[in-house]
Amino acid sequence: MSRSSEISAELVTSSAKSRRRRTVLKAGGTLLLSVFSSLPARAAQIMAVRVWPAEDYTRVTLENDTNLKTSHFIVKDPERLVVDIEGLELNPTLKQLVAKIQSNDPYIKQVRVGQNRPNVVRLVFDLKEEVNPQVFTLAPVGEYKHRLIFDLYPVNPVDPIAALINKGEWSREKPVESVPPLAQAGPEPKPAAPAAPPLPSLPSVPPVQAQPELKPPKAEANEEPSRPATLTRMITIALDPGHGGEDPGALGRGGSKEKDVVLEIAKRLKAKIETQPNMRVMLTRDGDFFVPLNMRVQKARKVQADLFVSIHADAWVEPTARGSSVFVLSEKGASSTAARWLANKENAADLIGGVNIKSHDRQLASVLLDLSTTAQINDSLKLGKAVLTEIGGINRLHKPAVEQAGFAVLKAPDIPSILIETAFISNPEEEAKLGDDKYQDQMANAVLRGIQKYFARNPPLAKNRMT
Repeated sequence: MSRSSEISAELVTSSAKSRRRRTVLKAGGTLLLSVFSSLPARAAQIMAVRVWPAEDYTRVTLENDTNLKTSHFIVKDPERLVVDIEGLELNPTLKQLVAKIQSNDPYIKQVRVGQNRPNVVRLVFDLKEEVNPQVFTLAPVGEYKHRLIFDLYPVNPVDPIAALINKGEWSREKPVESVPPLAQAGPEPKPAAPAAPPLPSLPSVPPVQAQPELKPPKAEANEEPSRPATLTRMITIALDPGHGGEDPGALGRGGSKEKDVVLEIAKRLKAKIETQPNMRVMLTRDGDFFVPLNMRVQKARKVQADLFVSIHADAWVEPTARGSSVFVLSEKGASSTAARWLANKENAADLIGGVNIKSHDRQLASVLLDLSTTAQINDSLKLGKAVLTEIGGINRLHKPAVEQAGFAVLKAPDIPSILIETAFISNPEEEAKLGDDKYQDQMANAVLRGIQKYFARNPPLAKNRMT
């Protein structure tokens, strides 16, 4: 056989082998597809269940390893919310939801969990009153995987002014003419042999000066000049403990959570403000639940707040960072790179805390930004400087001046607003301070003194009371 004939025969043999190999591979692939198609789809896994009850609303969170499809409907007499979740098998973690419902939950009486049909789990929430449910999913963010959220809002929410009236704080008008203004207040006499050391003296805010519309007639030569008219009205302070609920805020190395620390400081500050004869307080949250940033602003505006004070505990990538800071809104960009970084981090709270994008009022957020005025920022700077000076007496300052950045929570167009970073929770030494009762009390006293100094120099204007 010639050399060319041998080569031709080898090519024919090789081609035949290649065809047989392709045939075997095709058969194997068909078999594999047949096997996989006969296997049932893997059910999603519920990894954690959490319940956040509050007066505003109750949130139920199911954290899972994939996005879940749901349908829901309301059943009347008695009120029930029924939710069907597809692609899910009942597991022990999901069954824990039953025990998570507390007896004092404002809106949920109990929940029942069961396998409605293959790959479909049904949740039935027995309700205490009529609710407006919002059911939505959240993509993975931070430490969280996929989340399925049930927000149960009351159909008839409590009006914030009505809540103050019910607490007796809206009409609590006490004369303040007998209380000297801050600039004129003398030292209080020390009590003899006190049982415990008294708190620092905190003078009250001076009465508001009412400007008469018409000039009064000139007094006679022998007539004593009349005293200027005074207007007594309550001053409303909106305190905003940052983060809450699904959003823990910054975390300390010792296990402290920003949301817990700032709530404690805010409650201490609230109690101190309420001892003042012409001040009242509204907390944007009084428990461990999440409030979207724009809702915090709306709450302050609904009670016609004179000031908005947001309380936080800072964190940084390096544990050596330390000190307290005060921030206000900026129209022209951040005053420093760190301020911009912090504002971006705080503005991401809605992503971590979880906002229903479909119902989120983006138009309102843009309107608040557009209406933010130079006058509001100037007043905020005055308030911030007064508070920063007082805070500097109990803790070192991270920066010696008030900083500015685009914090979404400071965008109320008509309310002087500041954000206080009480200390660095990421610094082990300052984390210990933040968890100390004495330091929390000192911080609350310092903020109150700053507020009083601000009003002593900038008396609040008269305004019509909302009814």
